[in-house]
Amino acid sequence: MQPRHLYVHVPFCKRRCSYCDFAVHATTSPPVDAWLAATASELGLRAKEWLPPEEQHAVRRDGGTGRSDGSGGPAAPGRLDTLYVGGGTPSVLGPGAMARLRDAVEHAFAPAPDMEWTVEANPESFDPALARDWAAAGVNRVSLGAQSFHEPALKWMGRLHGPDGPARAVAAARAAGLDNVSVDLIFGLPEALGRDWSADLARVLELEPAHISLYGLTAEPGAPLGRWVRQGRARMPDEDAYGAEYLEAAARLTDAGYEHYEVSNFARPGLASRHNRAYWVGVPYLGLGVGAHSYAPPRRWWNLRDWPAYANALAAGEPPVAGEEVLSADTRTLEQTWLGLRTADGLDAGALSGRQLGRAEAWADQGWARIERGRVRLTSLGWLLLDRLAVELDSAGPHAADPA
Repeated sequence: MQPRHLYVHVPFCKRRCSYCDFAVHATTSPPVDAWLAATASELGLRAKEWLPPEEQHAVRRDGGTGRSDGSGGPAAPGRLDTLYVGGGTPSVLGPGAMARLRDAVEHAFAPAPDMEWTVEANPESFDPALARDWAAAGVNRVSLGAQSFHEPALKWMGRLHGPDGPARAVAAARAAGLDNVSVDLIFGLPEALGRDWSADLARVLELEPAHISLYGLTAEPGAPLGRWVRQGRARMPDEDAYGAEYLEAAARLTDAGYEHYEVSNFARPGLASRHNRAYWVGVPYLGLGVGAHSYAPPRRWWNLRDWPAYANALAAGEPPVAGEEVLSADTRTLEQTWLGLRTADGLDAGALSGRQLGRAEAWADQGWARIERGRVRLTSLGWLLLDRLAVELDSAGPHAADPA
């Protein structure tokens, strides 16, 4: 059960966005050295748990270069298939941080020759110099938080870039050889902002990114937006408006040649996110940093969400774990159903019970699913109902009681 997928969280942002309920620490001067030291400490603790003693690179005497045989080749067969650095805003760490992170990672894991290494960035903190620095460190995929091209919406969300920021950031990435760029957009904004969703879709298509992720706005209770909604200062769109924007995006992006391979994600052929796919198929993964989650079936655990508490725990030599759970067989079955339905791969129709297949056939009659080539796949319309349909299908499974 050794992880081949590693997530590293950067908790620092210059400002918390209005919709954000992530584990972030707002600061204009991120403590890069302290973050790297804490990440390396947690990595050392976790490597000892996950890897057998003979394969723990942390005890090598190679100075952390990732080489031990003097030949210039890898010290061990490629082990880490994907590395994802998220946040927060990793781009606020500035030049040098990713190279130092790679040195720390190679103390514990040997990257595969074709490792996918994604780092998230915001347009205002991603410039040509940082793009070149990341490319030199080995980063080969950039996830850019554009969210919108509409200036009033950007200001309302608390974003620090303007409408032209994403285009400059994409150009900087490409000039450095980082052609695999993903762009994030948020749909379902309050109507009062006057954001033109169709215009935003046109703008993102003009950039021709390799990958596009869409996220529906939610008013999380712990975020400023959640407070605004409770106070009546903001009004979320109704379900019909929310759904119409999602369906418009799905149609326009697929018409433009993108594959709608997961409920929120679109990619040019062959450029789907390998790291995120690991989450959806339920393989083990390791998460480092504030609020990060890890999974070693059937156990899941998550870290402290407060940066000082996380750093202090590691300074004391203690794992920074906030909680954990062991998933029951029924919970794992429900999760596998939900994860399968959220991807274009869908579920194996042959593995469904008779009642489940009957539910899926009823979905097909409603236009919510397709049953083809032995798979049950949700349509874009069905993906709007994902949570409900996953529970419905699970409740009709072989573990469910027969109806009276």
